Amino acid sequence: MIRAGALVPAVLLALAAPVAPAAAQTPGCPAVRVPGAEYAVTSCLDDLTTAGTVPGGHTDPADWAGLLAPGTVTPSGVPGVQVDGYFPDTSTSTTNTNHGWRHDAQFVLRLPRDWNGGLVVAGPPGTREQYANDPLIADQVLAKGYAFAATDKGGTGSAPAADGARPGDTIAEWHERFTQLTRAAKAALTGHYGQAPARTYAAGLSAGGYLVRWQLENRPELYTGGVDWNALVFTPDTSLLTTLPPAVRAYPAYARGDAAAHAALLAAGYPAGSEPAWAFSFQNLWTPLLHQVRTELDPAYTGEDSAYDLSTRPPAVRRAVARISLTGRLARPLISVQGGLDALTPPSRHAAAYDRLVDAAGRSRLHRTTIVPGGAHTDGLVPLSPDFRPVLPAFTAAFAELETRTQCAALNAS
Repeated sequence: MIRAGALVPAVLLALAAPVAPAAAQTPGCPAVRVPGAEYAVTSCLDDLTTAGTVPGGHTDPADWAGLLAPGTVTPSGVPGVQVDGYFPDTSTSTTNTNHGWRHDAQFVLRLPRDWNGGLVVAGPPGTREQYANDPLIADQVLAKGYAFAATDKGGTGSAPAADGARPGDTIAEWHERFTQLTRAAKAALTGHYGQAPARTYAAGLSAGGYLVRWQLENRPELYTGGVDWNALVFTPDTSLLTTLPPAVRAYPAYARGDAAAHAALLAAGYPAGSEPAWAFSFQNLWTPLLHQVRTELDPAYTGEDSAYDLSTRPPAVRRAVARISLTGRLARPLISVQGGLDALTPPSRHAAAYDRLVDAAGRSRLHRTTIVPGGAHTDGLVPLSPDFRPVLPAFTAAFAELETRTQCAALNAS
C-alpha cells in the first residue's frame, strides 16, 4: 500500500537511486530498467498485440472478458519488447496472481520496435488487472507506434476494498499507482530508446476513465492529454454511492414486473432502452460495486446497501469522498466518450456531473463529451439488445482526434 501524499517524493528518490531494480530477461533480450520497480522481467516478442501475447502467454484473456463486442477485430503485427513486473507494496492485498507472484502493484510495459515517440498509460476498469485494456487500448495504440503502459491500480479482486488505514485510501492508491507507472515508464522509455517520449496520453474505461480525469486535473505536467470512456465520477454530490442505491433498491421489484419500480429506475437516471442490461448489471455491477465502494468510503455503515443514503451519513464520510473527488480543473485536453445506454454510469448522472464540474471550473475549452447512441457500459453487453452498439470505434476516433488536436497545438506553440 502506498500512502496518499507519500508517493511523489518516494518516486523521485527511486528515479534517482543508483541501484538498479531486480530484473530478468529472456535469453538474448536485453533487460529494460524500470526505475522504482521491485521486480521486472523483459521479453522480446514478435507481436506485442493480443494476436501474439495470447498464444505466447504474455497476457491474460480473462482480464478483458466481457469488454469486447463479439467479432471485434483488433490490429496486430507489432514486434518489440514487453516488460512485466511489480512495484513495492507493503499492504496485505495480494489478489493479483499473474505470473504466480501473488503481488499487487503489477504493471505491464510494451515498447514497439518502430516507436513513434509517444506513450499511452492506462488503468483497468473495476477490479481487473493490468491486462484488461490489451485489446481495447493497447492493440490500437501499439499499431500506431506508441509505447503502452498499464497498472493494476494497486488492488484487484472481488472482495471489498481493505487497503489503507483511512476510508478512501484504496482509491487514493489508484491515483498514485497510475502516477508512479507514468513516471517510471517515461524513464524506462528514455533508457530504452535513448530519448524521452515527446507526448504522453492517459486513457481508460470506467474506473480507468476516472483515473484519466484525476491525472489531468492533478498531475498535468506528466501528460499531453487524455481520453476516457464511460468514466466513473466521484464528487461530494455524485458518485456510485448516490447513483447505485436507487437502482439496487428498485430492481428486484422491477424484475417482478412492478411498473412503479421501472419508473423509479428511469427517474434515477438509468436510460430508457438500457433495460436489457439491467439484470446483468444488478447481479454483476450494481450490487457488488455498491458494496465495494460503500465499504471503502463508509465502513462504519451497518445497514443494507440498498438503503444507503449519503446525505444522512456523518461528515467524516463526505470528507472521505472529498479526498478522491474530481474538481473539473483540467489542465490538459480531455475527450470523454460516453455510451448513451450505459446502465452503470448513466450519462444524465455521471457524464453530466463532470461536464458541470468542468464548466464551473472554467475549463470547457479543454473538454468535450461525445455521446454514443446505443452504447452500453462495456461492448461485451452488445449481444443483450439489438439497440446496443459498440463504443470502441468512437473511442479510437476520439484518440485520433486528440492526437491531431495536441499535435497542432504543439506546432502552433513552436
